[in-house]
Amino acid sequence: MISCKRDLFSLPRDQHYLNCAYMSPLSKRVESAGLEGIRRKVVPADITTDDFFKGPDAVRRLFARLIGVSDPERIAIVPSVSYGISTFAKNTMVSQGQNVVTLLDQFPSHVYPWRRLCRETGAKLKVVIPTSPGPERAENWNSALLEAIDADTAVVAVPNVHWTDGTRFDLEAVAARARDVGAALIVDGTQSVGAMPFDVSRIQPDGVVCAAYKWLGGPYSIGAMYCGPRYDDGVPLEEGWLARTGSDDFSRLVDYQDEYRGGAVRYDVGEVSNFILIPMFRAALEQLAEWGVDNVASYCRQLTGQLIVDLLEAGFSVTDERWRCGHMFGFRVPSGYDQAALRERLRAEKVSVALRGNAIRVAPHLYNDEGDIEVLRQSLALP
Repeated sequence: MISCKRDLFSLPRDQHYLNCAYMSPLSKRVESAGLEGIRRKVVPADITTDDFFKGPDAVRRLFARLIGVSDPERIAIVPSVSYGISTFAKNTMVSQGQNVVTLLDQFPSHVYPWRRLCRETGAKLKVVIPTSPGPERAENWNSALLEAIDADTAVVAVPNVHWTDGTRFDLEAVAARARDVGAALIVDGTQSVGAMPFDVSRIQPDGVVCAAYKWLGGPYSIGAMYCGPRYDDGVPLEEGWLARTGSDDFSRLVDYQDEYRGGAVRYDVGEVSNFILIPMFRAALEQLAEWGVDNVASYCRQLTGQLIVDLLEAGFSVTDERWRCGHMFGFRVPSGYDQAALRERLRAEKVSVALRGNAIRVAPHLYNDEGDIEVLRQSLALP
């Protein structure tokens, strides 16, 4: 079992930051990489042609390895989830009478591009809602999702972990159903990749997008996306010169090339070589590779295990363990509970959790320890 890594971060001891699902703090290693990137830009003569490519390509390799992809060229570097999802929406054929399947209260970046596509094509946005409250809520929600995918479904656009309360969806079953009807499966992995195992070779999604600033431990305004064979010949959102063949020869950039570099590189954001964000993202992925995703998942699950038991005994509602991820969970308060008073206690004790939907979300990481959980317990007045 991996140990607490609080010493690798600069979090104040009196801050009980249990909110990685909001954004991760930067480790000292990632912070150092960013500062070094700033210093390099001070003397730009030291930035070579190779530097425009080797940083992004290192990120591709690291992210590909993280999600079980053998070919790093299937990874594009994007500035946000909305950018990646918009790229997929632009390159997915949807017709009037078809539908796009999403989930209730899904994160907006994975909804707005599909809403626009449905408006433009006359397709229907089909939002799957939980069919019952209580302990069976997550299982019934999974069943409802599978039932919603029908012969008219063009796209299944879902996360594998719901951002409000950590409800887990069975992506292998969803992917199999999507393949049966010929639908594209597009996954927002932002709240799962890096904190729980994710294997593209097993799930076989058509696309996956992840922001870097949460469970990957990276900076804001950068992320990565996997593009399956369905999107091999798509049209990018922007026509970046670095995405073209021969772009490594700066003396011939005006010999314009219509051909893109291999794989998903065509979908890279412009100025993908960002000499500050790319080194930070790379450092974060290297750190995560050293820790191991399985270790992160096990540590978080063990840290919150007894807390969840105590919440249930005190009358709070928590998703059943079978359908709950290990690194974050949401709990719902009993009837009559004074949530306003709870928020004040959390603020006074400097406990960072999140109110998302009607759930209070707890999302620890390796920088948290039993002391953080104990302060949360005291704020909740648990026995």
